[in-house]
Amino acid sequence: MQGNDSAIRITGRAGGAAPRGPGRAVVTLLSLCGLLLLWILAAALTGDARILPQPWALAGPFAEALRSGELVHHLGRTLTRVAWAFVLAMGLGIALGLAMGRAPRLDRWLDPWLVIFLNLPALVLIVLCYLWIGLTETAAITAVTLNKIPSVATMIREGARALDPGLDAMARVYGMPPGRRLRHVVLPQLAPFITAAARAGVAVIWKIVLVVEFLGRSDGVGFQIHLYFQLFDVGMVLVYAFSFIAVMLAVEWLVLQPWERRARRWRG
Repeated sequence: MQGNDSAIRITGRAGGAAPRGPGRAVVTLLSLCGLLLLWILAAALTGDARILPQPWALAGPFAEALRSGELVHHLGRTLTRVAWAFVLAMGLGIALGLAMGRAPRLDRWLDPWLVIFLNLPALVLIVLCYLWIGLTETAAITAVTLNKIPSVATMIREGARALDPGLDAMARVYGMPPGRRLRHVVLPQLAPFITAAARAGVAVIWKIVLVVEFLGRSDGVGFQIHLYFQLFDVGMVLVYAFSFIAVMLAVEWLVLQPWERRARRWRG
């Protein structure tokens, strides 16, 4: 018996959990430091601040843009467009994906449309919206929304197909109204798919918004990048690009990732 206990202790040590490495936050910090070091080396090898300035050379232009209020103004305009496009794309995409996933006949009819719009280049939709609607805010937000709806609908459709029919049948047996059934039975099962679509949506939407601003708006981060591109000012292009990336990373780490973990918690 004692020998068996010893064997169990030895096996437990050998087959237990892998050695714990550094935490996720430490790995993320080290990875970003590595990227920063690569930038410094590349700038040193280039030897020309007009092509690639050192990171610390951006501190002055960043402080000036912040002090003048231009950076805050243009960031705010871009974030407003991102928010509008995100809400519209998620709302319409969830409704469409849920309907297609729950109604096979509707799915057969709309699936070709979904495939076409998934493969339609974003630039084409942006240009068409500007040509049809004009160089307006409505055209900009419409173009971004139409670009994102198909991918959201595709993710939600797969989630709707994976719904547990037993839970749905039980809800019907107990006479749950459609609204309560959607809230307490359908949406909890769809939550991981919705959060995945949201995370992917934010990552894609803000990039398309920059293209929309680059092509046809008079404010926003994309417009400023276009302006400084014409002036061959690499430093200011990087200031606006990294400022907006920092904001979107904060949204990802502080909002979307905690939301995703919360949405998956019920699965254990």
